[in-house]
Amino acid sequence: MRRVFSGFQPTGDLHIGNYLGAMVNYIALGEQLGQDAIYCIVDYHAPTNPAAYDKDLLAQRTFDAALVNMAAGLDPNKVILFVQSHVPEHTELAWVFSTQTPYGDLTRMTQFKDKAAKLESVPAGLLMYPVLMAADILLYKADTVPVGEDQLQHLELTREIARRWNQRYGETFPEPEAYLNPHAPRVPGIDGKAKMSKSVGNTIGLLEDEKSIWEKIRAMPDDPARIRLSDPGDPERSVVFKFLQYFAPPELVQVLKEEYRRRGIGTFVVKQLLMQEMMKTLRPIRERALELRAHPERVMGALEEGAAKARRIAQATMEEVREKFGLLHPKGRRLLQPLSP
Repeated sequence: MRRVFSGFQPTGDLHIGNYLGAMVNYIALGEQLGQDAIYCIVDYHAPTNPAAYDKDLLAQRTFDAALVNMAAGLDPNKVILFVQSHVPEHTELAWVFSTQTPYGDLTRMTQFKDKAAKLESVPAGLLMYPVLMAADILLYKADTVPVGEDQLQHLELTREIARRWNQRYGETFPEPEAYLNPHAPRVPGIDGKAKMSKSVGNTIGLLEDEKSIWEKIRAMPDDPARIRLSDPGDPERSVVFKFLQYFAPPELVQVLKEEYRRRGIGTFVVKQLLMQEMMKTLRPIRERALELRAHPERVMGALEEGAAKARRIAQATMEEVREKFGLLHPKGRRLLQPLSP
């Protein structure tokens, strides 16, 4: 692992699924790799989803995404954190790649087919989404990409785009590998029925009011086979225990599971303990978020500095790409051969 890149969309309030499935990864890799850990708020991707995109909210959501990640522990003094639209080389490389990517490769993407089926009018940007994603990654020559399982097909296309470019124009890009969080690759929703998702409405927000969080925890489904407190319970069938293992010490979880199986404890007590343990993680995040919101210049300054660092890398890559792609250098550094008579 030499360089990591990952992008996240500014589509609304970040929730504990985002935190457990991605942000914890970002923070740990940042501690390990420093400025070879590059994280981008991909605001140009947001309009590809017409149902979630709102031009009046995009800038605020972009700022909030940076603020919450910083509050959760992502240190812009250690990593590179920036906004995609602040580095124009992303869209330049995406256009170059779009001329090299077969239409059939894009129409085979499962996410495109699923999302397009729900739209009356399908924007071309939705089809081109994975090409822009490939440009996001390869612009920094990243070899490792923290992603969710739902992005693995897109990452495989990124690898194919890199492979096709290298074969035609010479070795330029690595073929990046996926990095899945081994502890929480797919965080369930609080309903226990699906992956945690804002579109489903089964989330707990990182900055959500504590009273609201408690109401959601109280309503979490129990082991459906446990009708009475005197019945033995199976913690593996309880969504409460699934969340408890993310926030509580392993030894506490083990004791509670044993008590639950032998009818020594009820679900309500387990839920109270889940709330208590979850707040140990969420309260410090909320406190740091409030402090950053009172000083927005810290967030904006971090993004500005991050964009400057990112652009230095991006510009070097695009110099190489333009040369290999056959474009005329604006300062005439690329010598032209006279045409044969």
